[in-house]
Amino acid sequence: MPGIVTLTTDFGTRDSYVAQLKGVLLSRCVDLRIHDLTHDVAPHDVVEGALFLAASVPTFPAGTVHVAVVDPGVGSDRRPIAAEVSGQRVVCPDNGLLTLLARTHAIDAVHELTNPELRREPVSATFEGRDVFAPAAAHLACGGALADLGPPVSDVTKLALPEPERTEDGVRGEVMHVDRFGNAVTNIHVSMLRDALDQARVHAGGCELPMLRTYADAASGAPLALAGSSGYIEVAVREGSAAETLGLRRGSPLLVVPLR
Repeated sequence: MPGIVTLTTDFGTRDSYVAQLKGVLLSRCVDLRIHDLTHDVAPHDVVEGALFLAASVPTFPAGTVHVAVVDPGVGSDRRPIAAEVSGQRVVCPDNGLLTLLARTHAIDAVHELTNPELRREPVSATFEGRDVFAPAAAHLACGGALADLGPPVSDVTKLALPEPERTEDGVRGEVMHVDRFGNAVTNIHVSMLRDALDQARVHAGGCELPMLRTYADAASGAPLALAGSSGYIEVAVREGSAAETLGLRRGSPLLVVPLR
């Protein structure tokens, strides 16, 4: 059966960049099943790309190859890599895109993409997604070995993301991402609250918010907090935007207080 390749980029769909990726993939392995996950990651936003991968990759079947290109350092000395993660492969720049995925899933092997036979020549200094990542992904999806791509890498770059902190007052964290609905996704994982999750209160944007199970448990237009589908605490407004209503953005602080 043809292999599955997914595409996650900040390219948008107005220009020819995504089409060129697909053209190279199919030129190398004509029967590939290519799926666009998103091309709407905010331009150059590696953190948003890392969040997207951490939420999306675990839902795919073993053997899937993911091409992720959010690469403000394209053409620099940052390494192009391919990583084996829980039976899947991620082909991406080594710029922190794997940071959040690696928190929940072991990275079993990483290889740098150096094999000249598995590149498209000449390699453009501004479009390695097409000339380096796509050929490597096609090789893997067609049954090629990870080791064929180049030498092993012992470490990968990690983003310096703020970590939530347990204090006497509760768990202090901050907003990592605001989604298209205006929901503020925080860096506090539900596992930090253990059995106290449904009794907690969240202080964010100058308000004290109840921890509810669903958006529908709040009145229309009311702010709330809940455990999001990615496993992180989110601040939301039912049928509205927490970002607009509470003035939240990436880096905004919050405090989760378990009731005693």
